[in-house]
Amino acid sequence: MARKMLIDGELSQPDAEEAHFDFDFDLFVIGAGSGGVRAARFSANYGAKVGICELPFHPISSEVIGGVGGTCVIRGCVPKKILVYTATYGGELEDARNYGWELGEKIDFNWKKLLHKKTEEIVRLNGIYKRLLSNAGVKLYEGEGKVVGPQEVEVTQLDGTKLRFSAKHILIATGSRAQRPTIPGQELGITSDEALSLEELPKRAVVLGGGYIAVEFASIWKGMGVPVDLCFRKELPLRGFDDEMRAAVARNLEGRGINLHPRTSLSQLIKTEDGVKAITDHGEELVADVVLFATGRAPNTKRLNLEAVGVELDKTGAVKVDEYSRTNIPSIWAVGDVTNRMNLTPVALMEATCFAKTVFGGKPTKPDHKDVPVAVFSIPPLSSVGLSEEQAIEQANGDISVFTSAFNPMKNTISGRQEKTLMKLVVDDETDKVVGASMCGPDAPEVIQNGVKVIHNTRVVMNKIDILKFPMYVTYNVTDAVRTMLDTILVLVFSPCEDHGIAVAVKCGATKEQFDSTVGIHPSAAEEFVTMRSVTRRIAAGSKPKTNL
Repeated sequence: MARKMLIDGELSQPDAEEAHFDFDFDLFVIGAGSGGVRAARFSANYGAKVGICELPFHPISSEVIGGVGGTCVIRGCVPKKILVYTATYGGELEDARNYGWELGEKIDFNWKKLLHKKTEEIVRLNGIYKRLLSNAGVKLYEGEGKVVGPQEVEVTQLDGTKLRFSAKHILIATGSRAQRPTIPGQELGITSDEALSLEELPKRAVVLGGGYIAVEFASIWKGMGVPVDLCFRKELPLRGFDDEMRAAVARNLEGRGINLHPRTSLSQLIKTEDGVKAITDHGEELVADVVLFATGRAPNTKRLNLEAVGVELDKTGAVKVDEYSRTNIPSIWAVGDVTNRMNLTPVALMEATCFAKTVFGGKPTKPDHKDVPVAVFSIPPLSSVGLSEEQAIEQANGDISVFTSAFNPMKNTISGRQEKTLMKLVVDDETDKVVGASMCGPDAPEVIQNGVKVIHNTRVVMNKIDILKFPMYVTYNVTDAVRTMLDTILVLVFSPCEDHGIAVAVKCGATKEQFDSTVGIHPSAAEEFVTMRSVTRRIAAGSKPKTNL
């Protein structure tokens, strides 16, 4: 099957020799995680003959263990979020007493029951992903794949037999793996893989790291009643996020009872009768049942044979790609964490979609990594989209205005919980555009991401709108201010939760005036985003941003 290929951003016809070569597959994908499955399915939908391989399933990964669905489904986002829900109930039960719920002093928590239900769910999802591939006509091979030529792959099956296939295009989508620090006793620690499948709930935990995973697991375990010590190298956790929001997260972690150890790392782990003794670089001794290393992930490329066939890798082992996710070998492509661009599941899905459009859809499409909303599922969570205050100051040509609102959520007024929500908008004064938005508080990811959907379709005439049917939608509304941004817009508010679709607004270039002209949902926390009228501070052009703590 002759296929067009992208050359320097243009689709070109295959040469005569390639056009007559009978490839086994139009596309072979190594790695059946979120990005690999999306690319395989969408390419097959365009008519491509697609094969994909993945390591055998197990909740804890290794160089020879994986599973269809990948990190997010099996040992990442999904099981992590299940544990976050579980831990959130701990605080909710405490708060419920002031709402009139008569609860006993002691409420039992069954870790093994949760673990069983979590495993049932990821096994179910693993099966769903397999069916998605099958239904799309994608041929799945279980085993370890590697590249043996620019258009040839080898799959070692579970029984040791090796299969070789020719493919017009090869896509690398093998993701990343958790790393351990090189310190004495590092084998006594665990990574997030093991943390999601512990046989027993720890009685004490030490977490090393200041990123998403560290903060989330500290919140999870503390929410389940486990004393937690969180050690991180900077003054505040979550380097790269807005400093003001980072400080809010730190306050909330401390308020929930987590012991913070800023500017602290671990130098050694020692096995003792009481568990594991963690020695900090300040000489402090912390004893725990579990020491979690949340110190980063590395691209999963070691066993792929890529360098042997000429594929360029960077110093971290990530696959180097161009704007279209193509490597220096024209027939080999890569998406997702293995490229170390923006390591988020929805980004891998976007990159995979763009790949399929580019290679098999006849529509060269570059992934857009600008204004990607992110969330940290701490308790309470943090979410943001666009620029932090520090980034805005660095990038702006003119003055920057910052609007903030800190308040005690309505729910906390009765429960008595002393935990404030913080919201923030960063505005470019020259254009009045909102270039960044952040929130730390209950439902932050839902408020930033969802609720208001902006649908742009120049073929739709406004007086002939087909109303999209969503469960529990409230209404739709089109404002004059938004009309100026897009030819045709339908804004749907379809959920009873506190959503105003901040990510969509920032992505579309909404101005502060348009935020101010929007009517809020009352009473809700989200309405604060459209009622912040007073400037908290204005930063003059040319100012230096604060040091990233």
